[in-house]
Amino acid sequence: MDQGAVDTRAGSAAPSPAPSASPGGEASAHVQPPRKPARRRSLVLDLSLLGIVGVLLVAATVAAYGAIEKEFYSPSAFVERYLAMLANGRAAEALTVPGVVVDSAELEAAGLPPTASEALLREAALAPLLDARVVSEQQDAEVTRVTVEYEAGGYPGTTTFAIERDGSIGLAPTWRFATSPLAVMDLVVKGSMVFSVNGFEMDKRQVSVDGADADPLAAVPLLVFTPGLYSVSVDTAISATPGVAVLSDSPFHDIPVEVQAEATDEFVAVVQDKVEQFLTGCATQEVLQPTSCPFGYVVQDRIDTLPQWSIVQQPTVEVTPDGAGWRIVPAEAVAHIEVDIQSLFDGSISSVSEDVPFVVEGSITVQPDGSASIVVTAPGSQ
Repeated sequence: MDQGAVDTRAGSAAPSPAPSASPGGEASAHVQPPRKPARRRSLVLDLSLLGIVGVLLVAATVAAYGAIEKEFYSPSAFVERYLAMLANGRAAEALTVPGVVVDSAELEAAGLPPTASEALLREAALAPLLDARVVSEQQDAEVTRVTVEYEAGGYPGTTTFAIERDGSIGLAPTWRFATSPLAVMDLVVKGSMVFSVNGFEMDKRQVSVDGADADPLAAVPLLVFTPGLYSVSVDTAISATPGVAVLSDSPFHDIPVEVQAEATDEFVAVVQDKVEQFLTGCATQEVLQPTSCPFGYVVQDRIDTLPQWSIVQQPTVEVTPDGAGWRIVPAEAVAHIEVDIQSLFDGSISSVSEDVPFVVEGSITVQPDGSASIVVTAPGSQ
């Protein structure tokens, strides 16, 4: 080809411009970065963040549900609600808690009196329950044992309850007492048919299955709440006692209690007066041996005048419990006799003026209407 000829072939492209030279004489090229890979990394980052947030939300939800379940739907929460009812005097509401109420068959199966009265399962018979709190919760197979501490009527106590599942409401579990928190107080009150428990007055004839024929010395079975303090006392015109406090801290157990009332000063004063009246009446009989009286005089001769009696020393009466009633403790007294005696040997007459010591005792029976029947006797004459 001749020098200087021009290439005119179709389709030949114009030559690319030469790269510009840098001030230092080196060549440089400007490259545009790709956009699509950057958008992929941003999406992955966003999805990762959303995943982490989701995991945190699920964990928070699970933790919140666990906290709510523990606070409101756990065995401990179930027991705490029951204790709050007792602490606030809501006895009727406490009886509606699942597993509390029992029937006679369940009582008998547990070796408890099936005729136990529900008279004490009321607000009026509850003592203060303070600072009740759960101290432990232990799983034992299908039963959860919840231990609580509290102060009942000023006395510290500890009780363990047996709790079991009772179904669910939605996702929330429900519970019931596997063993009823009630107990039975077998109460024997001697010296009175009337008594009070935590200030709530009762009569044996009202709570006994035998009614008016209730044995004064027989135990009266009474259902009580656990936990609870029950103070039994007697305060009548005839008898009284400072009281006996019993802590019910073992669910579904028998609690034997015996209270012995003592005669009141007023009652002793009444008996003293009745005894003095009786002996004074005996002294009006103009015979050597006053009928049904604890004193008399024996002579071998014939009396010339009617005997004249007087009581120169009345006994000091002391009353003590005796089974369902009371008895007068043997007490010394002195009567005085004035009588003329005619000798059967020579017919002479002599005057007798003599003190006659004797001993008085007796029994006292309290009638159903509250009156007392007093029988005064001499020792060995009953």
